Amino acid sequence: MPIHGHRQQGRTQTNAALPGWIPDEMLINYLKSWPLYLLPHHALSRVIYALTRIRSPLAAPVIRWFVRAYSVDLAEAEYPRPREYPSFNAFFTRALRADARPIDTAPEAVVSPVDGTVSAAGAIDAERIFQAKGRDYSLVELLAGEAHADDYRGGRFATLYLSPRDYHRIHMPIDGTLRHMTYIPGRLFSVAPHTVATIPRLFARNERVVAHFDTPAGPMAVVMVGAINVAAIETVWAGLVTPPAGRHVCELSYPVEGETAVRLRRGEELGRFNMGSTVILLFGADGVAWSDNLASGQTVRMGRMIARRT
Repeated sequence: MPIHGHRQQGRTQTNAALPGWIPDEMLINYLKSWPLYLLPHHALSRVIYALTRIRSPLAAPVIRWFVRAYSVDLAEAEYPRPREYPSFNAFFTRALRADARPIDTAPEAVVSPVDGTVSAAGAIDAERIFQAKGRDYSLVELLAGEAHADDYRGGRFATLYLSPRDYHRIHMPIDGTLRHMTYIPGRLFSVAPHTVATIPRLFARNERVVAHFDTPAGPMAVVMVGAINVAAIETVWAGLVTPPAGRHVCELSYPVEGETAVRLRRGEELGRFNMGSTVILLFGADGVAWSDNLASGQTVRMGRMIARRT
């Protein structure tokens, strides 16, 4: 007898949209995600880290395959030919042409820091952040403590997923002065949509780097979340933050006045992922209002307005 669904709470649940024996989408997502619990995340990621940095003529055919497989638009890159990249990571962290991503110049504009897809966006409900249907996580847990959580309670969040085909540099959404950076150790689960839907508290469990800025819209945090095969996060002020993976939370404060202050303008590069991952933006209460079209599944491009200062 063909199977039309999976058994739940003593009854057979059917899914008429899926033919024959195919399980429903959520069950498929669980089956794809469960093996990740068993993998040595950091060890695998260190191997990928080393392989992608090998400088070899063989990098060009690998890049050409990747461009075809993931429909990468190299025409907008500063160097549009695969043979111009000495390693796969040089291609993956490629710069774009100066005119490829114009920055919105409206005074009130808050722009997307990345090319990617909106995983979720909305209000921070007290201190809970929405992850996926039926799942959320704690603001305190995401930021590794209470020290900065008060700045964002009742504020706004946006979770932006970078797929393998996307541009992987991260830029400032708004003018800002860096005041604090936190490195938080953790796992390296995939951040693909099927794992976001199934792994509880995913973004609060993965390794991440949190940069806190003072901005005209109030406090802003840029949370750079590592993932399997990624786990290499850089910032323009500190260089390569991870690897190596740390064992403890590491906190660094920065001067907000004087010549040594780190001040970045809207659209300036602030960091990059060596392989793809996720950025979570946090703003305080009454800081910004998200654009009406900023919803789950929406494609975003670096430099385009995603919110207005309030």
